[in-house]
Amino acid sequence: MREERNKHYSKIMIISILLLGGVAAGSVFTGQYVISFSQFVAIIMSKFNGDLDKSLKTAAFVIFQVRVPRVILAAMVGAGLSISGSALQGTFQNPLVSPDLLGVCSGAGFGAALGILLSGGVGLFTPVLSLGFGLAGVLLVFFLAGSKNNTETLSVVLGGIIVSSIFSALISLIKYAADSSETLPAITFWQMGSFANASYKDIWIASVPVIFGIAGLYLLRWKINLLSLGDEDCYTLGINPNTTRWLVILFATLTTAGCVTVSGVIGWVGLVIPHICRKLAGVNHGYLLPSSCLTGAIFMILVDTAARNLTSAEIPIGILTALIGAPFFAVIYNRGRKER
Repeated sequence: MREERNKHYSKIMIISILLLGGVAAGSVFTGQYVISFSQFVAIIMSKFNGDLDKSLKTAAFVIFQVRVPRVILAAMVGAGLSISGSALQGTFQNPLVSPDLLGVCSGAGFGAALGILLSGGVGLFTPVLSLGFGLAGVLLVFFLAGSKNNTETLSVVLGGIIVSSIFSALISLIKYAADSSETLPAITFWQMGSFANASYKDIWIASVPVIFGIAGLYLLRWKINLLSLGDEDCYTLGINPNTTRWLVILFATLTTAGCVTVSGVIGWVGLVIPHICRKLAGVNHGYLLPSSCLTGAIFMILVDTAARNLTSAEIPIGILTALIGAPFFAVIYNRGRKER
């Protein structure tokens, strides 16, 4: 039985990796500026012989300075949001929990809005403020929940709702004070989520918190399995469920804040993707977390590719994820209710 499960998981991982590579390659070639495979091969060959034809300079710029960083960033954000959602749902034994509920996104949104207002979004000031306030949002939830010994789902969720409301009000205040011709549109567009301005600098900014957070969640994968069984089983096996739960929240927060810092607020990914992966890989978080990473990366690249190709004007990512995620989640919810 265990061997069959391992074989099934291995097949899923191999297919996911191949699919991720294919989707990433397709996204690089797809866009308003069409690039053929022969042009791509010629550009790659020029990297070795140092002789790039003048007619290919524009195509080379589009590939390596526009689309490649965009694909990498989309994959990183999709993986980070998805694994955070999977870990939190297992930790709180609730499939409706997502990173959005912990005040991370609203805190990071306030930090970014404040950074855009004060610096116009230039330099590292905005992403640093966004990351800092995203982490501050969860610290506020921690204090509102009482202490590390009080990690009931209701307490944490209510704390997250309160913190999100506070930061949402502060964002509205910043919008009210912002210049309506430049600053206000920048803040509004950022809140909708987008990879339009993706760069290698954004990848470096996000990579530290996202990679560190994903690694932390993966190391806690077996403890998350125990948390999903209940606190009594954790105590029986010598694990403090309250401390472990807050560690999971910390790593999930770090990952989510790193994603939101460079992409803006993108909802539904951390809620919907874990449900898909749970159907494919099962409830064992040793399998579920890596599967969520790959599936989230594939999903985000596909949505981003659609966002820049459906119309001549790019559609914000957050709009598409909501249009896809909400109906999809409604279908899953109705099926689950009929099965009871």
